[in-house]
Amino acid sequence: MRRIISSNHFLDLTKSSTSTICYRSLKTTQLQYWQRFENERHHEPGDDVVGRIWHAFTYDIRRWRRRYNDARRDAWKRMNPIAHSKREIQDWELLPFRTEVLIIGGGLSGSATAFWIKQRFRDEDFKVVVVENPDTFNESNTMLDPGSITQQFSHKEFIEMSKFTAEFLRHAGEHLQILDSPTPDINLLPNGHMHLARTDEEANKLKEIWKTQVSMNAKVAYYNKEELKKEFPYMNFKDVVAGTYGLENEGSIDTWQLISALREKNITLGVHYVKGEVEDFLFERDPRLSDNMTDSEDPDDDTPYKGKLNGVIIKPKMTGASPRPIRTHMIVNAAGPWSGKIAELAGIGKGKGLLSVPVPVKAKKKMTYVIHAPDVPAVDFPALVDPSGIYVRPQDVGFKFIVEKKYSLEEENLINHSNLDVDYDYFYNVIWPALVERVPGFKNINIVNAWARYEDINEFDDAPIIGEHLLYKNLFMMCGYGRYGIQFKLSAARCFAEKLFDGAYVSVNLRKYDMRRIMKRQPLIEPLKF
Repeated sequence: MRRIISSNHFLDLTKSSTSTICYRSLKTTQLQYWQRFENERHHEPGDDVVGRIWHAFTYDIRRWRRRYNDARRDAWKRMNPIAHSKREIQDWELLPFRTEVLIIGGGLSGSATAFWIKQRFRDEDFKVVVVENPDTFNESNTMLDPGSITQQFSHKEFIEMSKFTAEFLRHAGEHLQILDSPTPDINLLPNGHMHLARTDEEANKLKEIWKTQVSMNAKVAYYNKEELKKEFPYMNFKDVVAGTYGLENEGSIDTWQLISALREKNITLGVHYVKGEVEDFLFERDPRLSDNMTDSEDPDDDTPYKGKLNGVIIKPKMTGASPRPIRTHMIVNAAGPWSGKIAELAGIGKGKGLLSVPVPVKAKKKMTYVIHAPDVPAVDFPALVDPSGIYVRPQDVGFKFIVEKKYSLEEENLINHSNLDVDYDYFYNVIWPALVERVPGFKNINIVNAWARYEDINEFDDAPIIGEHLLYKNLFMMCGYGRYGIQFKLSAARCFAEKLFDGAYVSVNLRKYDMRRIMKRQPLIEPLKF
């Protein structure tokens, strides 16, 4: 009896001391710990936390029961349990707090990446979240791009990617159709691209590139000066020696229709789109690794980094919503023109060693003009890439043409990239005279529409950056496409899905397009880029 009383007395003392310790710890808690607790919240005020926990505990039981019932009814699903039917097309949470793959950017690159992931693995437990900023989405290259498609490149990888994109877009209605709904129409307009050479040296270089294209089974024709005059009599070829013209798998599409159909298809596959802005990354340190591993200057050194990215902190675009974390295993930087700023949030370009090399992707303004030219052939006119940097193609089957120009270094410095105002004097003073000199029929024109957009330009070599970062192995870069985003993003997204599930690139080898070439200062120049 004495032992029981003494033990009870000891418990009372323990409880009192514990309460005193808890009271003191709460009383002396610093403000920074409270702020840290606020940032770690996974729910907003008013949420049913108990219901959330109960849903998490019982989810596995409901999933097993559903898969068992599906397997009993369908023999094919019995052999493929991960391909079971979905009861809901969207996640039950308004803002998720965990996902397997998090994609920053809801444009064509991010949406195509989510699409190919779900094509490879459609299990609803494999969550894919796309974070998009609605404030900058309407200024991106995806929404306002003219949608040109061509196969005329010097890099074999670019040719393979463009061939796949052309084949996919030809059957986009079948790939992106949702159940029995009407097939989406992306307004595919076949139209061959024409590149011109003004000197014998340029003609020889163009012919070598043409041989590479033909060896990759690209349907491209090589014309000399007399053949160009015969095929296109309404053009002036006085200063031209030779040229190439695309015969198949070239043209243009409506990028808005493509991204709309792709996003709707992704939602039915279970992809969760979140409207928000990425404010920071969550880092996880590995104490087993030394602190001097970031000081390595060798881009080929595969020594793992002392930490990894464990998630992001986003600010939802909702009234009264506070920033909250989303934890993930894989992050894809597909933010387009703002990919460089997203990389800076992860410390890329601000650290030591390999982290001192930034992602050289900047937002550059590109102006597009739509003109009406009744004296120019509306059907047989090609997508002309003039040596002066002017690009002109038919907008549709009519007398409307889309006109752009690749800026020179002097013009690049004079353009104000802080806004999207259209400079009409630039068209009348710079573009129009050169356009009339090449095609005299453009003398009688009037501008019917014009807009400006931001392109994700890689200032290092104007080539895309595709691949994981050398230090953050779970951060995958998909940016820097510039003018050729439409024809590269779909194929690059498929390559990412191959890298994720197969461990290597299968269809197209894109290893040389990662950050390694930037750290080595070895640019990959594409001469036929406009």
